Amino acid sequence: MALTVYTTSWCGPCKRLKSQLTREGISYQEIDIERDTKGAELVMSVNNGNMTVPTVVFPDGTAMTNPSVIQVKARMAAI
Repeated sequence: MALTVYTTSWCGPCKRLKSQLTREGISYQEIDIERDTKGAELVMSVNNGNMTVPTVVFPDGTAMTNPSVIQVKARMAAI
């Protein structure tokens, strides 16, 4: 099961989350919403029109905005 992490190149919280996911051995696909218009649209659709990153989409289609690695691990364990 892989996560999709929607990010931007300048986002500090995105960099932190990605490094924590890597350290925890959690695989993910990264989509830069500044380069991917469909990714940007998805982020806005789950964040009330806002382009808030990091937005994480789980394999079951649920999403979290700016989660901690602990929250990601708990959600992955639940699905």
